[in-house]
Amino acid sequence: MNVDPFAERLAKVRHRFVSSLEGKIEEACAAVPGLSVVSPAAPASVAAAYRSMHGIVGIGPTVGFPSTGRAAREVEDVLRAPHRDGRGLTADETSLLVTRLHALRDVAAQELRSFHSTAMAE
Repeated sequence: MNVDPFAERLAKVRHRFVSSLEGKIEEACAAVPGLSVVSPAAPASVAAAYRSMHGIVGIGPTVGFPSTGRAAREVEDVLRAPHRDGRGLTADETSLLVTRLHALRDVAAQELRSFHSTAMAE
């Protein structure tokens, strides 16, 4: 039996993505209070949250999570300007971020349920 090295590698990447997705979203949600312009550590926290979301945006669709990737891009869009400018989030940006993080959590949960039910059926 031949093992396709690409398929094997993709399966490993998919497994790593699935095993870390919920944690990344929860970390971003927990970080929200520290992302505000009033927090001295906000620029570093915004940068970390941006990089985390950017990873989901880039890998999600590749490993079969297109809706999660799109929802993460919506979160990333909120973080982009503050990250670029090296600043924390305004009150309006924080509110929008929370809304988009909740949407990301919901979409990811749905795709994860679908992924796990498909994996169980195989």
